[in-house]
Amino acid sequence: MASTKPKFNLGGLARRLIHDQLLTEDEAAECFEKALKAKVTFVSYLVENKILNALDIAASASHEFGVPLFDLDIIDPESFQTGLVEEKLIRKHHAMPIFKRGNRVFLAVSDPTNHQGLDEIKFHTGLSTEAVLVEEDKLAKTIESALEANDNVMSELLDADLDNLEFQDEEEQNKDDQGASGADDAPVVRFVNKILLDAINSGVSDIHFEPFEKTYRIRYRSDGMLHEIATP
Repeated sequence: MASTKPKFNLGGLARRLIHDQLLTEDEAAECFEKALKAKVTFVSYLVENKILNALDIAASASHEFGVPLFDLDIIDPESFQTGLVEEKLIRKHHAMPIFKRGNRVFLAVSDPTNHQGLDEIKFHTGLSTEAVLVEEDKLAKTIESALEANDNVMSELLDADLDNLEFQDEEEQNKDDQGASGADDAPVVRFVNKILLDAINSGVSDIHFEPFEKTYRIRYRSDGMLHEIATP
């Protein structure tokens, strides 16, 4: 890697990697700058670009900050608390909520110096946060698989309720209303509840229910953009 004059005040984990002779100061500065431009964490950049081994980074971090290294492979994926933290925050800060105790959520991270990320998650969840040090490669796989599984569950629940929905014209609806019971509305109620729950978990600002002549559309507004999520 070409030598460049460091442009950043490197500290924490980067300094430890330099001390352990895993990176030169110039290399660390260059990687840090490229990670910022790519909008990924410093550790993610190092591992994704095969500059350093994930286990070597984790071992250095454990030694530097005096925290034990936790093996993500021993945790049951079903115990992950993905519903506590918005997906965009999990991806932005590369932090996976693995379990909750009282008002404290434990976040698997590969860089325990990311205090800004922990603080932002604390602000959005109203919960105290505590970092749990893990290997970056395992963390990346865990985040993707957990979020994908969460999306699949929501999609299956949504599809199941949509299959039970029946749409009638006004005349038929008026006839049915005369003898309808509350149980008839159950699929619709469950569908609406799913929409609301998903909106809350996703942190959207608006829900748009848009009826058309022959179709119906539901969209969420997130970060100023409308996203279609269902067309029942």
